[in-house]
Amino acid sequence: MLQIVFNEISAAELSRLPTQIQFHLLEAMDIKPGDLDEALLAKKFGILERSAGRKLYRCRAGDHRIYFGVKDGMVRVHRVLHKNTFADFLYRSNLPGGGEDEALSQSKNFWQLIDEGAKTLKMA
Repeated sequence: MLQIVFNEISAAELSRLPTQIQFHLLEAMDIKPGDLDEALLAKKFGILERSAGRKLYRCRAGDHRIYFGVKDGMVRVHRVLHKNTFADFLYRSNLPGGGEDEALSQSKNFWQLIDEGAKTLKMA
């Protein structure tokens, strides 16, 4: 069975959305235990790579984006954000136009946003 773990921030972001949208977002991820291979994830989702080798995947679902990583056979959701959040973020950060994934991968501000959520993840 595949386990999807939300940190406190991503859980709060998801819970603020209407139930219908929550279901739509989770359905859009559609990750099964056999899908945790990097090549399969790369075909299905956008990839953001940090210079230290850290990878995050981006799932687009309607007006929202889910940023998650895979570690120890678990999907760890870092952030659930509205797409306009990214438009504003990209504009404010003056990022180059090499594509959204590449631009976000190069942004320290984006990784600080992700790290902020990772600090709230409590694993038993």
